[in-house]
Amino acid sequence: MLGMMMHRPLLISDILKYAAEAYPQAGIISVRTEGDVHRQTYAETLGRVQQLANALQARGVQMGDRVATLAWNGYRHFELYYAVSGMGAVCHTINPRLSAEQLIYIVTHAEDRLIFVDTTFVPILEAVQDQLPGDITYVVMTDRAHMPENSLNALCYEDLLAEQPADFDFPEFDENTASGLCYTSGTTGNPKGALYSHRSSVLHAMMICTCLGSTMPEGSAVMPVVPLFHVNAWGLPYTAPLLGLNMVMPGAALDGPSLFKLMDAEKVHSAWGVPTVWMGLLAEIEAQGRKPEGFGDLVVGGSAAPRVMIETLEKLGVAVGHAWGMTEMSPIGTHGHMPGWVRDLPFDQMIDKKSLQGRRAFGVQMKIVDEDGKAQPHDGVAAGELFVRGNTVVAGYFKNDEATQATMDQDGWFGTGDIATLDPNGFLSIQDRSKDLIKSGGEWISSIDLENAAMSHPDIANCAAIAIAHPKWDERPVLVAVPAGEARPALEDMHAHMAEHFAKWQLPDDLIWVEDLPLTATGKISKLTLRKRMADYVLPDLR
Repeated sequence: MLGMMMHRPLLISDILKYAAEAYPQAGIISVRTEGDVHRQTYAETLGRVQQLANALQARGVQMGDRVATLAWNGYRHFELYYAVSGMGAVCHTINPRLSAEQLIYIVTHAEDRLIFVDTTFVPILEAVQDQLPGDITYVVMTDRAHMPENSLNALCYEDLLAEQPADFDFPEFDENTASGLCYTSGTTGNPKGALYSHRSSVLHAMMICTCLGSTMPEGSAVMPVVPLFHVNAWGLPYTAPLLGLNMVMPGAALDGPSLFKLMDAEKVHSAWGVPTVWMGLLAEIEAQGRKPEGFGDLVVGGSAAPRVMIETLEKLGVAVGHAWGMTEMSPIGTHGHMPGWVRDLPFDQMIDKKSLQGRRAFGVQMKIVDEDGKAQPHDGVAAGELFVRGNTVVAGYFKNDEATQATMDQDGWFGTGDIATLDPNGFLSIQDRSKDLIKSGGEWISSIDLENAAMSHPDIANCAAIAIAHPKWDERPVLVAVPAGEARPALEDMHAHMAEHFAKWQLPDDLIWVEDLPLTATGKISKLTLRKRMADYVLPDLR
C-alpha cells in the first residue's frame, strides 16, 4: 500500500525563492575582483538570477546543456548556481588551478556551451583557447567599466543581464534532472565527473540544516572559504539561504590578514574551509592578540585538522567541527557538531573526539571492509576501506563506465579509497588515504598520524609525511616540513617529540625543511606534486 501524499519535485530554484520571501534582510556580501565590497539581498539576487536565466535562454541554452564557471567566491558565481540549474541546464564549476591539460580535458569532456570567467582567470582561458572547442561562448563576470581586453571575443556579464527582464518562469521538471557537475582533481588518471541532481542537492542542503543548523543562527554570517568552484562550496550556497544566513564571500584574498579583516568587519560567526587556510588565520589571530569579532564556529575538512589547531581555536572560544566528505558525496559525509555527552567531557577528552573526522550525517550510510571485501565491525579498532551510500552519493561517474566499475561494489556502495575505523557511536577515524599509507617491512604506517604528531611541535608550521622507496623495507617515511620561525629542530629532536605516539620503526627516517609545500586549489597538500619534487631524493642509509 502506498501513502496518499502529494509528490512535488525538489528543485534548487525553490530554495532561492523561499529565501527571498522568508528572509528579506539576509543576503550576500562579496569582495569583488573590481576591488570593492558588494552587497545584495536574496530578493535582489532572485531578480538578477531571473535576468541571467533569460539571458541564457536567449543564447540558446537548453535543458541539459553544460554551462561552466571559472570564478572565485562571489555573488555572480552564486547567481550562476541558481540561474543555470533553475532553467534545467547543468552548472559545471571548474577548478582554475588545474593543469592546462586537465582543464582542456574537462571542458571538452563536459561539452560546455558557455564559460563564465572572473577577470582574474581570463589569461588561463586565453592560453588554451586554441585547444578548446571553437563554438564555446565566453562571458567575463564584470561590468563594462572593468571589462578587460581579451582575445576570447568575450561578452560582458552585466551587459547580458541589463538586456533582460527580472521575471522568469522557472520550469518544473523531474527532480532527478542533472543540476551540477564537478570533476575530481585527477590525482590518478583523467579527472572524473560527479553529476549532481536537483534532488541530491536539495537533500544535501536539508541534511546540513539538520546536522548543523543549530550552530548557525538565523541572521548570522557564514563565510565559505572553501571555493564555489569545488564541490558546491560544501553545500553552503544552498544551505545558507534555507537558514536565512548572510553569506560573506572572500573573493581571491585568502591569506590570514585579509580573512581576519573581512571576518572582523562583517562579524562572521561561522567559517568553512581547509586546515591550511585556518593556519594562516591563526597566525594573524596571534599577531592581533584576539580573534575576529563574532567568530564562534568553524567547519574544517578537506584534510585532517591538526589536533593543536583544534585545541587552540577551542581555547579561543571557537567551536570546531571536524567534517569529512568527497566530491562524489556532494560532499559532506560526516559532521563535527558534538552531542551533549561529548561537550560535557574534560577538555582533553573532548578534543580527542573533535580530532576524529566527525559522525555520519543523516542519510549517509557507511561500512568498512577488509581486502577480501568482508565487512568489519564498527568497534573503533578494526580498520578497512570505507564504503558509503546514500541519496547524496554518486551512483557512477559522468561518461566514464570504466571508472564507475572500478569504484562501485556489487551491492551499489561507493568505495572512497580511505582507510578508516568506525566506533559504536558513529565516530569516523580516517587512518589514511589508501595511496598515502606507508608500508614498511609489511606493516602499515599512517602518514596522517605522523603529520598530526609533528604539527604539535611549536617550530613546525606545516608538514607532510610521504613514502620513499627502500630496497629492504619496501618504503620508509620521510617528513617534509615548513618552519614556523627561524628554528630548525633536528631529526633526533622530532623523534623525541613524537616517540610517545609511535614505535621506533614508525618514526621518519629523515626531516627535510622547505619554504613551502605544494597545495591543491582547495588548500590541501598535494602529495602527488611533492612526490614528484622528491623524485631524486635518496634515504640517509642508502647514500
